[in-house]
Amino acid sequence: MQQRSGGSLLVEIQPFLVITAHDYILFDTGLGLRNPNGVLQIHQHLIDNGVNPMDITKVLMSHLHKDHSGGVSAVDPISGQRSLTFPQATYYVNRHEMEYAIAQDGKSYHAEDLAILQQMDNVIFTEGDGTIDDYISYEMSGGHCPYHQVFVVDDEGDKVFYGGDEAPQVSYMIRRFVAKYDFDGKRSMELRQQYMQRGKSEGWTFLYYHDTKLPFGKF
Repeated sequence: MQQRSGGSLLVEIQPFLVITAHDYILFDTGLGLRNPNGVLQIHQHLIDNGVNPMDITKVLMSHLHKDHSGGVSAVDPISGQRSLTFPQATYYVNRHEMEYAIAQDGKSYHAEDLAILQQMDNVIFTEGDGTIDDYISYEMSGGHCPYHQVFVVDDEGDKVFYGGDEAPQVSYMIRRFVAKYDFDGKRSMELRQQYMQRGKSEGWTFLYYHDTKLPFGKF
């Protein structure tokens, strides 16, 4: 997906679907755009690849910046009612990131898309580090934004790492630099080096949300 923001910035994104022995896992939900037929783009991409959007069982949110969470919910063009875009799934969202997003509504966060998360039974709010169903681990990383989190899925030894905007492109992993747009640029830089080393030793497949040239790979 691509979108120009403010007429100048080209945003390239790609939510990921990982299918395990237990789940259909979606990592982040994209911009929430619709195609000319009115179908959500993220739904259409799934359908085009043989996946019913209603089959998604888990939605793992790294953080709630609008380029990652615009597809969390949508307004039905006929009824005008807002609902979660993956109603059969359990959403996992950091509790403090949720609170921060509502309080910081504006440039990076769109509270109108997110408020529904606080009202639904199929949303689990995480805190700190932990595990989901004994095979998915999450860690609060806090580099790109204060309550950012990352995930490792260990599906019978096949490990997938999703770092959201802590590890958005492979070039960010290789180059040592402090990004001005990160909440804590130095921490983000250090985390990328740590993740790369851990990934090398444990054989992780990295998923890069903002890298359309090399969307995934190993070190």
